[in-house]
Amino acid sequence: MANAPKTFLLVHGAWHGGWCWRRVADLLSARGHKVFTPTLAGLGASSHLLNDSIDLDTHVADIVNFIRWEGVADVVLCGHSYAGMVISGVAERSLPALSSIVFLDAFVPEDGEAILDLSAAAAREAIMAVLRQGGKTVPPRTAATFNVNEGDRAWVDSLTVPQPIGTFTQRIRLTGARERVPRKAYIRARDYTNPAFDRAYARLKSDPSWRVFEVPCGHDVMVDMPELLAEILQTASQ
Repeated sequence: MANAPKTFLLVHGAWHGGWCWRRVADLLSARGHKVFTPTLAGLGASSHLLNDSIDLDTHVADIVNFIRWEGVADVVLCGHSYAGMVISGVAERSLPALSSIVFLDAFVPEDGEAILDLSAAAAREAIMAVLRQGGKTVPPRTAATFNVNEGDRAWVDSLTVPQPIGTFTQRIRLTGARERVPRKAYIRARDYTNPAFDRAYARLKSDPSWRVFEVPCGHDVMVDMPELLAEILQTASQ
C-alpha cells in the first residue's frame, strides 16, 4: 500500500552525525513512519569514541548491527554522500532486511574502490596530505563548501567533526547485493559540484532498475530541503 507506514534508516555522511536528519525525521515521523538516524562510530554524538581503528568496515558494522539488534525489517536504507559506501556494504550483509536503498548525493562504489579513488582532486589532495603527515583524521569541510544555505552554515559547522582516515582509504568489497535490493534510487543535488556524483547519476539514469531524482539545492539536502527530501524518500519506498 502506497500510504502504509515504512521504516526509514537514514545514514549520515562524512563529518556529520545523526543530528543532520532531524528535520526530515520529524516530517516522516509525523506521517506515521518509523525513522532511525544512527550516528556512525567516532562521529557526532559518538565523537568521544574516535580511535585509530575506525574504518569503513566499522561503519558498515554499525548499521548491520543496528538492523540486527533493533530487529528492523522491510527497511528503506538511505545513505548521504560518503554513506553511499556504507550502505553498499550493508546491502552485502543485510540484504533480506532491505526493501529500498537510496543514495542521496552519494558515492556509488564498485568492488575494490575507496573514497580516495572516487573523490575530486581537491578532496583527494586533502586526504593525501593527512596520509603524508601520518594523521589519523581528515578535518571537516565547511558548510559553505557544501553550499549549505547561509542561514544554517554556522549550525552545521558547529556540529561537524574530523573523519577517521581509514573510512576514506579502505577499499570496499562488493558482490552485487546492492543491485538485488527491490527498489533503488539516486538523488542528485544539482547545486553542488561533484564529478563522481554526476557520473553516478548519469549511469543510473539509463538503468531502468533505478529511479533518479534531482533537487535544486546544495549537498546537505536534509538541511536545505527537508520537505522535498521527505517526499522523495516516501516515493522511493513505494
